[in-house]
Amino acid sequence: MIPFTRPFLPPEADYQRYINDMFSRQWLTNHGPLVQSLEEHLRGFLEIEHCHFVANGTLALQLAFKALALEGEVITTPFSFVATLNALLWEGLTPIFADIDPQTLTLDPARIEAAITPNTSAILATHIYGHPCDVEAIEAIARRHDLKVIYDGAHAFGSRHQGRSLLDYGDISITSFHATKLFHTIEGGALFTRSEVLSERIASLRAFGQAGGAGINAKGSEAHAAMGLALWPWIDHILGSRADIAGVYDRWIDQRDLPVTRPDVLAGTEINHAYYPILLRSEAQLERVVHYMAEREIHPRRYFHPALNRVDTLSGATAEMPVAEDIASRVLCLPNFVAMTGEDAEQVMRHLEDALLLETA
Repeated sequence: MIPFTRPFLPPEADYQRYINDMFSRQWLTNHGPLVQSLEEHLRGFLEIEHCHFVANGTLALQLAFKALALEGEVITTPFSFVATLNALLWEGLTPIFADIDPQTLTLDPARIEAAITPNTSAILATHIYGHPCDVEAIEAIARRHDLKVIYDGAHAFGSRHQGRSLLDYGDISITSFHATKLFHTIEGGALFTRSEVLSERIASLRAFGQAGGAGINAKGSEAHAAMGLALWPWIDHILGSRADIAGVYDRWIDQRDLPVTRPDVLAGTEINHAYYPILLRSEAQLERVVHYMAEREIHPRRYFHPALNRVDTLSGATAEMPVAEDIASRVLCLPNFVAMTGEDAEQVMRHLEDALLLETA
């Protein structure tokens, strides 16, 4: 059986050493030495001055909105995980969707300006599958209209654009360290900013607002940071393994001219291969392919589906997003995780090819 993903774990003894340290100090939370060490590692690896480790990526988004004092409307993408939308709704903000670019699958800058109103306070864009948004265009729009920019980089750890980490863009960028992510802390997330003022606000908000104002408990624990530190020596291996599997998929699709397409990647980008998305011709074809592969114990995943403008948590009618709705109906992510072998990847592609050939027979 080849699942969609499988968390990578370090040697148990490596994790246990950090847990033993935690037991010996009896310092379990409240920004302990393991959390501080993980933040230092993140700042150095990503070359970003201010980093705040938190309990999960959804809280990271909520803290970003609070730190920026957002109100009213926020322009965002209809093609993201539901947590992106829920964080806005939870904070009493109004999501205004702008459709996505059909090639990159990220928020289309050409559609943002038409969505701006006097009530707009920010743009919330998502880097999809480790692929970047058009950050230059988005930030130029934000400057013209005096808007804040937040990037949901839940998939972006390890991706770089124009020589910079994707998490080094916008007023604030966030990421997730959930167990399904390529680098994880079991549960966790982080916020990144270049602004010292914003960094101070985030630090206060994360710890109940003790420096003034109403905050929340968003702190990450020592036990979660321990997993990140135990995984740290494996980052290059994790990234390299995923790139190897993606390379097998790329070669198979190109050499056999399979009738699928892949999202475009902006020039100057090094992606982390967090996911491997393909686009099929239709939702009906996707469903048949998924069924065929599941019968052979291979489990790709529909990700994301449905488009966020069609989810049940929204009340009232929302604008149609034809590109996002179309993409969400026929995008499929193939398995990719560290424990996969080249032979596993070839098995995935053989069955994908067989399923596609049945479609044309």
